[in-house]
Formats: sequence, structure tokens, C-alpha cells
Amino acid sequence: MTLPVSIVVAAADNDVIGRDNRLIWRLRTDLRHFRELTIGRPLVMGRKTFLSIGAPLPGRESIVVTRDPGFAPDGVRVAGSVDEALALAQEVGARMGADSVAIGGGGEIYAQTMAIADRIHLTRVHVAPEGETVFPRIDPAAFREVRREAHPAGPSDDHPFTFIDYERR
Repeated sequence: MTLPVSIVVAAADNDVIGRDNRLIWRLRTDLRHFRELTIGRPLVMGRKTFLSIGAPLPGRESIVVTRDPGFAPDGVRVAGSVDEALALAQEVGARMGADSVAIGGGGEIYAQTMAIADRIHLTRVHVAPEGETVFPRIDPAAFREVRREAHPAGPSDDHPFTFIDYERR
């Protein structure tokens, strides 16, 4: 059985997801949401995303995509391509009893997995910052919205945002 692939992303209204290899907002509610969507699953991410986090995330099997053959941080699995990472994530996920594979960024990894993703868990952050890393456009012919939940800004969240879930048509 092939595990479904879910993209998990926070993107601004203008699709910016990062600047200078870091997040550009503080949203504690979204960090908890990310944890809920990725815990107990293989988590595929690019090398720059992994370096911005700084360590493997607890309760997940981190698989880092890099072209650097010398990249070997403790506690993560390394793959030379997205295809290799997805194959490894399927094996790891089956062994862990996971219900899906999570894609955690960054922009290049999202772009390369959009065509095979079964679900997208988008946190739409209602701000339009400058940044060089963007999330690819979601094709409405390929995905349909199945859930939407709005959240206001507050003491733990710098901006208002909306959780939006999409499923492949």
C-alpha cells in the first residue's frame, strides 16, 4: 500500500513562505498545527529547511533532500533527490505504521512534490511580506478545498491566518 503524501505549509497571501532561510512570522497556533500534522510520520524537507530548524523534530523521521554527499547530520536520513526521499519515506512510514508522508518544505521541495501530493494543509497567513521563497500556485483543477478555519491575530499569533485543507480531485 502506498501512503498518501501531504504537503504542510504556511504561506502569506502573496505566497511568500520565507526570507533569508527563515520564517517571517510568529504563529504559535500554526506551529502546534504543524506538529499535529507531522508527528508520527516521515517528514521530507530540503537541506536549507532542515538547517533553519537546526535539529531533527521529535516524534518524526526526518528525511533531508540534498545534493551534498557529505551532509550527514545525526538523527536524520539523507536522500539525494526528491524521488529517493519519497521512496525512503514510504518504507519508513510503513515500518512506523504512519498514515501518510508529510512534506515540510522548502519552496523547491514543495514545487517538486505538488504534482504527486494527495493533500495540502495550507496555513494562509494574512500578510504580504517580502521574501525570496514562495509556495507554488495551487491548481484548482487538481485540488478542491475541503476545510477552512479562520483564526484572528492574538498574543501568540502575530497575524490573522486561515487553515485551509485541499484534497486532490
